[in-house]
Amino acid sequence: MFATHILKYISMNNSLKGQIALVTGGTKGIGKAIATKLSSEGATLIITARSEPLENSLGHHFIEADHSKNESADIIAQEIIEKYGKLDIIVNNAGANLTPSGGYSVLSDEDWNNEIQLNLMSAVRMNKALIPLMIKQKKGAIINISMNPAIQPMWEITMAYSAAKAALNAYSKALASELGSKGIRVNTVSPGLVKTPQMQQYIDTMSESSGITVAEATQSLMNKLGNVPLGRPGEPEEVADLVRFLVSKEASYLSGAIYQIDGGSLAVV
Repeated sequence: MFATHILKYISMNNSLKGQIALVTGGTKGIGKAIATKLSSEGATLIITARSEPLENSLGHHFIEADHSKNESADIIAQEIIEKYGKLDIIVNNAGANLTPSGGYSVLSDEDWNNEIQLNLMSAVRMNKALIPLMIKQKKGAIINISMNPAIQPMWEITMAYSAAKAALNAYSKALASELGSKGIRVNTVSPGLVKTPQMQQYIDTMSESSGITVAEATQSLMNKLGNVPLGRPGEPEEVADLVRFLVSKEASYLSGAIYQIDGGSLAVV
């Protein structure tokens, strides 16, 4: 009986053995957690970012790329094709809220374009360059990382970012419909407030500028998001656990859906 449990545990921790996975923006925060989780399940990881990570103890294949640039997808795809000749998993995680706060009146055309290029077109270009590999294999899993503001925007902070992520949600649904017959699943993961280094820096700045504690600043931010019933921000590893499930064979009948992981904060059904 004990041996059976050990074999089952080993099998679970090698569920992605032999698979090649790409995680864009995979050097920190949610992306890093996803890369670490997929690697722990046996996958070979390719990660991208604008600069090389300070720490890469797991030895992931790193490709330097600025995903807001048109040419980045083709450069990444060419390196993957030459080195591996296949790709099983794409996680389009690269993205950020780049624009200033203040609503419509402070947003320039350049602000809008920057948000669309990084938060929508980076995934569109990456998928377009790599989907032919998956079609050839007749299988694959694509995860596009969105964010809750795509459905519940905050006009003063996330107007352009929310619009770009909402477009990503629609694109993901359409892509899932197109690729399902080719054996390729497409899903969207939409985190709420997650305790990444970038988010923690924002909370620390908010705390200092407002003269309140970090705990009070965190609560204030959760309140702005419509409160979080579970009472805390999420951890990057919790998002990674969901992604790992969605790319696994256990999720073989799941496609075309948006999965909220936000502690219950999204105030819509």
